[in-house]
Amino acid sequence: MVKLNFNLDVNRVVRMMMMLLSATFLFGLASILWEQSRTQYLTLAAGDSGGESYILGNALKKVVERHHPKIRITLLETGGTVENLRMLSEGRAQLATAQSDIMPPSTARILAVMYDDTFQLMVPQNSQIRHFIDLRGKRIALAQSGGQYQSFLRVAEHFELHEGDFHFVGANDEAADQAFLNGQADAVFRVRAIGNPSILKLVQSNKVRFLPIEQAAAMKIEHPAFEPALIPVGAYSGEPPVPMQDLPTIAVHRTLLTRDNVDAAAIQAITGVLIERQQELMMEIPAQMTDARLLLAQVRRPDAQRGFGPALHAGAINFYNKDKPTFLQANADFIGFIITTGFMVASWIWQLNRWMQKQQKSTADGYSNRVVALIGVVQEANAIEPLDAIWRELLAILEEAVRDLDAEKLSEESFLSFRSILQIGMEVTKERRAILSSSSAGTSAVPAS
Repeated sequence: MVKLNFNLDVNRVVRMMMMLLSATFLFGLASILWEQSRTQYLTLAAGDSGGESYILGNALKKVVERHHPKIRITLLETGGTVENLRMLSEGRAQLATAQSDIMPPSTARILAVMYDDTFQLMVPQNSQIRHFIDLRGKRIALAQSGGQYQSFLRVAEHFELHEGDFHFVGANDEAADQAFLNGQADAVFRVRAIGNPSILKLVQSNKVRFLPIEQAAAMKIEHPAFEPALIPVGAYSGEPPVPMQDLPTIAVHRTLLTRDNVDAAAIQAITGVLIERQQELMMEIPAQMTDARLLLAQVRRPDAQRGFGPALHAGAINFYNKDKPTFLQANADFIGFIITTGFMVASWIWQLNRWMQKQQKSTADGYSNRVVALIGVVQEANAIEPLDAIWRELLAILEEAVRDLDAEKLSEESFLSFRSILQIGMEVTKERRAILSSSSAGTSAVPAS
C-alpha cells in the first residue's frame, strides 16, 4: 500500500511543479518589465573638459539619451585616468574613460576602444636633448598624478631612469604647459591623441620640437598595453612640417569602462550607440573640433586576443554577438531531429501507456465481473456453507488483484474501482449469512407438535 500512496501523490506533485513553474515565469516576466520600465542613472567620469574623451563622452550622453530616454548619463570632469578608475572602483561612477596601460579595478569591464592615445614628448627648439635618456636630471612639464605620469615612469624605467632622476613641474596640464612656454621646463610629456588641441597650441608657439620614444616593441614585453606607433611627419603642421619626420613612439588605447554590476541592457544600448551611431555622435561635436570628430573612426570592439585588461561587460557581449546566429539557429537541423524524435518517442510512449491502461482496465473488469457473479450466487444461496466458500473466493480474488497491482498489471485507479465492488460483495455476503443464521436459529426454536 506504500506503493499505492506514492503513486497517488504523483499527480499532486506534478500540479505543484506546474504551479511553481508558472509562478517563476510570471515573476521573471514581471522583473523584466520592471527593469525595462525604470530609468537607469549612470555617471561617466570623463577626464578634463578640454580633452578628447570628455568631448566624445558628452556627445555619447546626448545621443544615448535621445534614443534611450530611460538611460540618463551625468558627465563628470575629472583629473584623468587614475581618478576615473578610483571613482569606478568606489562606485561613484558607473562609466569611465581610461588609458589601457593603467590597471583597472577587478570590478571593471570594458565596452569599447574609443581611440588611441599617443605618447608625445617635446623639448624646446634649441634644446640639446635628442633622446629620452638625455632627460636625466631635467625639468619635465608633467603633473605628478594621473595616468600620464605613470606612463612616463614606465618609459623611464625601461631606460633605467627613476622618479628621482627628474624634476616635475606643474600641478596640472595647463600649468605644466605654461611653465614649458615660460622656459621653466626642459621637456613636456603628454599621452593624448595626435592633434590634441593643447599640444597643437604648444606647436603653434614655434617653441617645440618632438623627440622620438624608441624601443616600443621591447617595452611591450613588460607592458602589453604598449603598442609601437608613429607620429607622422606633418601631423601638426604641413609647412614647415611638424614633426619634420616620422617619429617612433608608443600608443595605448583610450577605453570606455563600466562596473560589472551595471544593468546589461543599459550597457548594450550604450555600446550600440557608440558603434552604430557615429554620424550622430559626430554632429554633436562642434565643427571646429575636427580632430575630435575624426577620432570616432577609431571606435571599435576590444581585441579579445590581446590577453590582458578587463573582460567585456555582459551587455557589450550581447551587442557584439547580436548578429551571430543563436544556438537554436546554428543547430536548427539537429534540434529539429531531436524534436521529431522526441515527438515520435512521446507518441509511442503515449500509445503504450494507453494499451497498458486498457490491459489494466480489462484485468480489473475481469476481477469485478467475477465478484458481481458471486454476488448473484450469494443472493440465491439458501445455506451457510456455500456462503463460506464464496467468502474464501472473494479473498482469493483480492489476493490476486493485489499481486497484479504490485506487478503493475492493475493501475491504482482500476484497483480502487475493483475494491469498491469487492467491498459490496463482502457486505452482501455478510448480510446474507446473517439472514440465514437468523432463520436457522428461529426454525430450531419452534417446539415439536
